[in-house]
Amino acid sequence: WLLYLKKFTIFFPHLWPKGNIKLQSIIVFCGLLLVVARVLNVLVPRQLGIVADELSGDVPASTTHIWLMVLLYVFYRFLQGNMGVIGALRAYLWIPVGQYTYRSLAVSSFQHVHSLSLDFHIAKKTGEVLSALDKGSAINGFLEQLAFNVLPVIVDLFVAIVYFFVQFDAYFALIVAMMTATYLYATVKITEWRTGIRRDMVNKSREEYAVKADSITNYETVKYFNAEAWEFNRYEEAVKTYQSAEWKVLGSLNVMNVTQNLIFALGLLATCLLSAYRVTYGQATVGSFVALLTYMAQLQGPLNFFGTLYRSLQSNLVNAERMLELFTQGASIKDKPDAKQMELQKGEVVFDNVHFAYDARKPALRGLSFVAKPGILALVGESGAGKTTILRTLFRFYDVQQGSILIDGQDIRDVRIKSLREQIGVVPQDTVLFNDTIMFNIRYAKPDATDEEVFEAARKAQIHDKIVDWPDGYNSKVGERGLRLSGGEKQRIAIARTILKNPRIILLDEATSALDTTTERQIQGALDELSRGRTTLVIAHRLSTIIGADLILCLKDGVVVEQGTHEELLRKAEENGGKGEYYDMWQKQIRAEKRMKRRQPDGDETETAETSDAEGTRE
Repeated sequence: WLLYLKKFTIFFPHLWPKGNIKLQSIIVFCGLLLVVARVLNVLVPRQLGIVADELSGDVPASTTHIWLMVLLYVFYRFLQGNMGVIGALRAYLWIPVGQYTYRSLAVSSFQHVHSLSLDFHIAKKTGEVLSALDKGSAINGFLEQLAFNVLPVIVDLFVAIVYFFVQFDAYFALIVAMMTATYLYATVKITEWRTGIRRDMVNKSREEYAVKADSITNYETVKYFNAEAWEFNRYEEAVKTYQSAEWKVLGSLNVMNVTQNLIFALGLLATCLLSAYRVTYGQATVGSFVALLTYMAQLQGPLNFFGTLYRSLQSNLVNAERMLELFTQGASIKDKPDAKQMELQKGEVVFDNVHFAYDARKPALRGLSFVAKPGILALVGESGAGKTTILRTLFRFYDVQQGSILIDGQDIRDVRIKSLREQIGVVPQDTVLFNDTIMFNIRYAKPDATDEEVFEAARKAQIHDKIVDWPDGYNSKVGERGLRLSGGEKQRIAIARTILKNPRIILLDEATSALDTTTERQIQGALDELSRGRTTLVIAHRLSTIIGADLILCLKDGVVVEQGTHEELLRKAEENGGKGEYYDMWQKQIRAEKRMKRRQPDGDETETAETSDAEGTRE
């Protein structure tokens, strides 16, 4: 247990408000209130016994004194317990402490998840990560239960044994000690048995949540394939699996409750019989019997609560295990201790004998070398050739296993990740926007940008005029993941915010491949504006979009098989009898465009122009 709990010491910095004297003082004062509450737990039954003795005549007292004793008992009761003044005051004072703990844990865990590398996020389902983050409050609950429930219960039980020994005799203390020990032993053993059952239920709950989140996130895909019934059945199976685990948890809970009540009832029976015997033979007063029963009844609360409390602690610990996994999950990509700030001049990118593999059995890049000078460098090749891997390693989502990537002579592993990424702008194939306004999404690249700077970036991305025509203009909501916008509009928003970022290096990961040719041509002007004066690496799906590239790298199986300008690559192929990777890809695209043109008798001006450009260049 100690070794298990020791793992959670990683959370301690978030539990103690270091540097906050006010909160630290509140914690100390709440501790004093707990001590006062423990004293009251002894005074209440003792005072009731005094009242009973005076009312029964066992102890002579005046009427006035009796009333004073009754009032004193009522006053103690008014102060006692979680619902009393002491408990309420402690709970009220603890509010800012609990909020501090939750805020510190929630923000730290959120920051930590964002600090983890791409491989973690690819391997984990979003629903599972969100579920683990939601369980962060379990740590806060565990702390409060430990401080205000577990420790007080243990103290109450210890004080009870001492009180029975001093106030009565060793027999009563022995009965209470045996009952308490048996009760706690049974509770711990049964709860340990239930821990595995409950952990299984938590895992099934997380799986149910993941299925639900996955289905809702892929709402459109479900509709595309009329898969509602299949999704309903999949989710229903997940719910049934969870409920099966839940049934085991609830059934084992009833077993625990019956066992606990049986142990307490036997202890209460022994205590009552012994006390009644003493009163019957004049060895004790009625008041002592009343005080004894009151204390036993008062003891039943903590004992019964200990079972619930122990279960709750187990539950919080099981839930917190997910948070612990996140906190102990280290980033595979991080700054070196002596990492320096990146200093850019020209923005020249060099891949020097780079080797990389997601899986050691299947290399993605094999001794790749090239130089990207300011201008446009296009990456072409079949799927799996290594194009996207080049961009991911340059952005340092992954570190290369051999060789090096240099920017202006600086190995990107030797500079701070933040400074590297500040100099790189990315326009992905599928732009995902925040569910907020157009203004928010563009300004996201530069939070302190003025409205005019945002407008200028939108103008360069050729989206400003369209935005101002919308009813809410720049305050228009884009919807979840930007689904209220068309593909072309989303890409222009992505281009606008990259322009606003004003990076020295641009990565275009098939930024127009998902668009129709008309929209692609319209966006090409915005991409040209974005690339002007910068080092730009472009992954091209349609070769016609990179005809003007300064250098084209044709990739196959993680190596460069051909390189040159568009004209140079075609000329080399023709000189070689029409053989060449790039030439073959170019011919396939021309044939595909011709087939598309024949299927549209009326013609498509944009596609016709594009095909003409392609054929003209070839000639």
